[in-house]
Amino acid sequence: MYIKLKFHYKGPKTKGLQLESEWFEDKTISMLVNDMLKTGRIKDIMVMDEMGREWTLKEFNKLMEKLEEEPTNPTIFFDGGYDRQNTESGIGIVIYYDKGRERFRMRYNAKLLELSNNNEAEYAALYNAMELLQQIGVKHSPCVIKGDAQGVLKQLSGEWPCFEETLNQWLDRIEAKIEAMALQPSFQVIPRNENKEADKLASQALQNILIDSHQKIET
Repeated sequence: MYIKLKFHYKGPKTKGLQLESEWFEDKTISMLVNDMLKTGRIKDIMVMDEMGREWTLKEFNKLMEKLEEEPTNPTIFFDGGYDRQNTESGIGIVIYYDKGRERFRMRYNAKLLELSNNNEAEYAALYNAMELLQQIGVKHSPCVIKGDAQGVLKQLSGEWPCFEETLNQWLDRIEAKIEAMALQPSFQVIPRNENKEADKLASQALQNILIDSHQKIET
């Protein structure tokens, strides 16, 4: 999570200024605040996150203790594939997230039988990714969503319209999940070679190679 500090600064020749810091990662807040307080010129520190929420320093420290046990800052990679000959779809999902000071990765794929084309498989992949986030308890968090499905991401961000009723239904379902978890999504269209992990999972699903893994990443 990225945060910024608001604070009152009183210098030797100033009556007092209300200032804001730049954005920085929440993991560095303790060191930064300690250095600021040593000057004796800083008071009334408020913490604001990228979702617009504000806390006193005491409230934020309590929040950080609570977040040590909750998953936050997910990044989703998703992909979908469609086999026209067999009318089967494969979806691939990779999710990275933080829990306290630890980093985790989920890898999941599935074969779906009731979709009609590749576009629908892409939407279904992202919807299933949202379901996985909900299952592990992600909420009130920024969320980065990455994929090479430009249409899906541009339509979710509101840049492109969607005229197909079936795809609009998927959009509504995805947006409902985002709202239910109170996520702040950002959508990034990436080249296919940067989405290789999710693409491989989708292909493996079509080959009946099913994967469902969840593990801590050693750093």
